[in-house]
Amino acid sequence: MEQWAQLYELWSGQIKAGTDLPFWQDLFVNFYQSFIHADRWTQYLEGLGRTLQITVMALILGVILGVIVAVLRTAHDQQRFGHKNWLLGVINTLCKLYTTIIRGTPMMVQLLIMGLVIFSQSRNFALVGALTLGINSGAYVAEIVRSGLMSVDSGQMEAGRSLGLNYITTMRFVVVPQAVKNILPALGNEFITLLKDTSLITVIGGKEMLYAAQAIYAKTYAPMMPLIATALMYLVVVILFTWLLGKLERRLRESDRR
Repeated sequence: MEQWAQLYELWSGQIKAGTDLPFWQDLFVNFYQSFIHADRWTQYLEGLGRTLQITVMALILGVILGVIVAVLRTAHDQQRFGHKNWLLGVINTLCKLYTTIIRGTPMMVQLLIMGLVIFSQSRNFALVGALTLGINSGAYVAEIVRSGLMSVDSGQMEAGRSLGLNYITTMRFVVVPQAVKNILPALGNEFITLLKDTSLITVIGGKEMLYAAQAIYAKTYAPMMPLIATALMYLVVVILFTWLLGKLERRLRESDRR
């Protein structure tokens, strides 16, 4: 490493003096100053950790919101003719308004509204970003879960109710376990989208992987290496999660055969 540092000092000095270096020497200088100099590689790892933390917080919020909205809307849609509950009707309208507004406006605009208007006094940009991502994801998860619940044959609900189970118990033990297998791939795709969308919170000052890359190339004036490293880190995490999701889906298919 000491020899690398000496080469870096020598060749970076030549670049500052205006000397044209061979491509591989210029590449080495860019690599060294982007990752090794001043232990900058640790900034990428810290950014990755914050990205995963924000993603998990947003995912938990999105799933909770999405499931609540989906169950309420499904309960409204499955009411018997002539037995309509007016309260469920009002809640269903509010839920539809929520999903329409969130799905119909860009994520970037939502982040700016949350960061610069609603929480303009807050300095916890990462938490504001996670909250915004969670609210946004909740609208998509709601439609995913609702479609999964509606895909289960209505006879399953009727069978559960005929056995004396109430609506919530029937949903929990009869309908939801069947719906999960249908919605798992779509939920996995939503998680991947959510993970990549964390890069957008840099617009309100949130610190994650892209923020770390920007901080490094602001000092080195060489954006290629930090941005490529950030893209590769996102790619590796997405590939890893896709592989884990595939294993889970295979497990569920095997349990069906048994």
